[in-house]
Amino acid sequence: QVQVVESGGGLVQPGGSLRLSCAASGSILSVNVMGWYRQAPGKERELVAAIASRGSTDYLDSVKGRFTISRANAVNTVYLQMNSLKPEDTAVYYCYASVRETMGYADYWGKGTLVTVSS
Repeated sequence: QVQVVESGGGLVQPGGSLRLSCAASGSILSVNVMGWYRQAPGKERELVAAIASRGSTDYLDSVKGRFTISRANAVNTVYLQMNSLKPEDTAVYYCYASVRETMGYADYWGKGTLVTVSS
């Protein structure tokens, strides 16, 4: 069994910064892609950023230049550094991990962490 746990959300003023962390643990042989989605009230979930095991990254256009995704493979952890935050970044942020287990590959999700950008 695999667990994915996020941390680091909270309330921040516009222009401020937050750092989200997410750790995958359990019966993991390896982790391929890790990343972050977000869902704002009344909107569909969207991919914010993703990073492959070898370091290639992908970002939502609206966060390019402001958000940076990174990972520590040795501890199956992914980070999302969010700078110059805007009110439209307010959402629940969900971490996911594409995991190789004994029986094959599966995607696991965290429960989400709320980010609120407001003055």
